[in-house]
Amino acid sequence: MAQMTQRDMAGYLGVATATIRNWRKEKPHLYEIVMKGFAFEEAVKKAQQNADELKALQEQFKGKR
Repeated sequence: MAQMTQRDMAGYLGVATATIRNWRKEKPHLYEIVMKGFAFEEAVKKAQQNADELKALQEQFKGKR
């Protein structure tokens, strides 16, 4: 998945894009927590994709021993 824009993040969170910009400027700790949350979610998605790919490979080579 590509990097989310501030507009994407705002839509996902149900806030205005200006709110994201304000958090970045006026509440940097909150902004950092939100960004870490998005990064964590992306890492979990990638881990799931890798697990699915490994499972598919395991099934593919299961009978070829």
